[in-house]
Amino acid sequence: MNATNTLFKPHKRGIQLEDEALAKTKMEVKFATILLDAIDEALSALGQNVKLSIYFHLETKFSVPKQDIPDRIEDFSNALEQIFGQASRQLEILIIKQLHRKINLNYRWAGPNWLVPNLTFEKYIKLARLSVEGSGKTQGTTFTINLPLEPKIEERGENV
Repeated sequence: MNATNTLFKPHKRGIQLEDEALAKTKMEVKFATILLDAIDEALSALGQNVKLSIYFHLETKFSVPKQDIPDRIEDFSNALEQIFGQASRQLEILIIKQLHRKINLNYRWAGPNWLVPNLTFEKYIKLARLSVEGSGKTQGTTFTINLPLEPKIEERGENV
């Protein structure tokens, strides 16, 4: 067993393996696998050769290998935008749909009906990660998105 790949905590009789940290690591791996599957399925809609070409460019031009995408979702999103421009949003929506189908993540908006939450690709992936890693479930988690009741007003030091 490679000591650099496991998490340990100090113990009075030496070093003891920290089970809780390993369990979290398993959930992180589970989410990464689900996310990569969703990305694969979404990119497959463009064709096998296009999908392989995208992965090739992500790794060579943007230094984002496929296995690093779950940990570098912002870099992945930026790279897609540089490759596809505004059309990258449609790819992100396909990825979200595939991921949603796999984990069935539900959101409940607690703000006013007339205000639409600004839920970006990165935020959705972050909430999905929290859902899977936090609950230990890959199906049926509900998140409530709250809006502060009173907006904060920052003073700039000068009164106008």
